Amino acid sequence: QLQLVESGGGLVQPGGSLRLSCAASGATLDYYTIGWFRQAPGKEREGVACITSSDGRTYYADSVKGRFTISRDNAKNTAYLQMNSLKPEDTAFYYCVAEQPRYAPTWTIVWNRAVEWEYWGQGTQVTVSS
Repeated sequence: QLQLVESGGGLVQPGGSLRLSCAASGATLDYYTIGWFRQAPGKEREGVACITSSDGRTYYADSVKGRFTISRDNAKNTAYLQMNSLKPEDTAFYYCVAEQPRYAPTWTIVWNRAVEWEYWGQGTQVTVSS
């Protein structure tokens, strides 16, 4: 059974950077498509980024394009979310998610839907504040 554990969250000033890590156990991460979601108080979970297992294609929410980068290191069984130029509105609980492979073009449509992802980590808090 795949298990995911996030780390790297914390308090950062606006304009700063953080790198979130998602360590996998129980299975090899390279088999799975990986994503990151976030949830701010009083808001729905929002898809932030995704990287597919089949071709490494990436998807980003419009709100983070150009600032966040998702990546994976299969040798370390770990995925990452590099977050630069952080804004107060990026404050949220961030979750690493994983899903088994599917027909690649499908991800274009469903990657940011929380119900499409089977495996979820416990999350890590990111707070952007001066």
